[in-house]
Amino acid sequence: MTLRSISLRNFVIVRELDLGLSAGFTALTGETGAGKSILIDALQLALGARADVAVIREGCSRCEISAEFDCPVKLVPWLEHAGFECADVLLLRRTIDTQGRSRCWINGSAALASQVKEVAIHLVDIYGQHAWQSLTRPESVRGLLDSYAKVKTDKLTQFWHRWRDAQTHLASAQAAQNGMMQERERLLWQIAEVDRLAPGDDEWNDLNARHARLSNAQVLRDAVYTAVQALSDGNENVAALIAKASTALRSHLSIEPQFEGPAGVLQDALAEVEDVVRTLHGYARHADPDPLALGHLDERLSLWIGLARRYKRSPSALPELLKSWRLDLGKLEQASDLMQLGDRLHLAESAYTEEARRISAARRQSAPIISRAITGSMQELGMTGGKFEVRLTELAQPAEYGLEQAEFLVAGHSGSTPRPVGKVASGGELSRIALAVAVTTSQLGEAQTLIFDEVDAGVGGAVAEIVGRLMKQLGNDRQVLAVTHLPQVAACADHHLLVAKVSDSSGAVSTVTSLDHVRRVAELARMLSGSKQSDITLAHAREMLGS
Repeated sequence: MTLRSISLRNFVIVRELDLGLSAGFTALTGETGAGKSILIDALQLALGARADVAVIREGCSRCEISAEFDCPVKLVPWLEHAGFECADVLLLRRTIDTQGRSRCWINGSAALASQVKEVAIHLVDIYGQHAWQSLTRPESVRGLLDSYAKVKTDKLTQFWHRWRDAQTHLASAQAAQNGMMQERERLLWQIAEVDRLAPGDDEWNDLNARHARLSNAQVLRDAVYTAVQALSDGNENVAALIAKASTALRSHLSIEPQFEGPAGVLQDALAEVEDVVRTLHGYARHADPDPLALGHLDERLSLWIGLARRYKRSPSALPELLKSWRLDLGKLEQASDLMQLGDRLHLAESAYTEEARRISAARRQSAPIISRAITGSMQELGMTGGKFEVRLTELAQPAEYGLEQAEFLVAGHSGSTPRPVGKVASGGELSRIALAVAVTTSQLGEAQTLIFDEVDAGVGGAVAEIVGRLMKQLGNDRQVLAVTHLPQVAACADHHLLVAKVSDSSGAVSTVTSLDHVRRVAELARMLSGSKQSDITLAHAREMLGS
């Protein structure tokens, strides 16, 4: 699970670069200003870092970065769920143009920068030359300790927010008691008033239809009478005429058989007319004017209209209005139940406290263990007698992350009192402390590629050899890339890349070359003595490489 290759196009002073990488420990060296950290900067962009048009090579419209990794098994479910292609290789690609537009891809499919960052957690850990600065930030210190203690605070955060929400709801309910009581009384009165009407969901339309029939009863009876006269009771009614036509055709069927069809149709029509007449007679028997029923309907409609006007709604909206009031009343009664809200607060507080105490116990157990481990690394890095300490301080009030704050203290030498890391004056000590922490905790993360960007600044002599050996040791289990200016560190590497800056007609160009043994000797000799080489420095370089 390593970084296989990285490709750059028009990035800063790199015109074109395709670099294959191997497992183990790889050192990147070069003269000052050659661009040794360019690869690290490019890789960070491929991993979702904030883009800046300044990284585009002068005169070009855009730059492009690609990084190819062995695909971690743990990422496969995530990739499948997010809709990305799954393969043995994971390819991250990013472009940035001069308009400030940035685009990302995962295995050839467009991706959000946030998705790339989520993937990056599983791929690479980068330790910069100012890595010690993170050791002064409480959240970074706490995160490192929690990782060492195998503590996950997701559930604690969830319980914290649930507790805070319960506190807020109870406080709001207590502050709004008077207002809620008035609102409750208002709703109860309104509901009671409309409840007396008991409006049905479809009643308004039904009332209007019934009222229209009753108020027009005589007109409807007259219409029925007219229709019946025309169909069957009049001198020249439809039924008689149809019967007459049918008889005329049927009397000649023996002569003209084709009359059978039209005569049958007329017979059917006559039956239909008779059905209509029977229906109309039935309607007429029940359609007498009913002033009493009409009065009841008028009264009911007036109640609907009066309530609708009072509450500034259409009459048909009254049933839904009543339902909404009942829903609001239920919410108010729930919100005004201070006992229930208090019980909810107590349960939320208990859940948070139980989880926070469990995490506190894990932190207290792991703090001295990580302290001893980092103290041991400090001894190897030339800080004999130095001491590293993780101090846990109980908070005055519980916080989202727990009941205590974590702080890193350090004593640079024997007999001195441990002080906060940020107050240690020596830059060299800070770098070595950061390196000791990095070496001790490097196995905590999921990433199999570790990158050290000049974290050995301020280190030299025998300590530099120890730094090199520690990085080589890390390279046995993980892929390690280190930008370094120390020949002792570079000599311990399994692979050596030389970063150089040359000039051509288009300007300065940075190149990266994998060194064979001969060129590696030359580069180590340059690092030992500067630009001038001698037989002595070459011999020293060969000795460092064991050849």
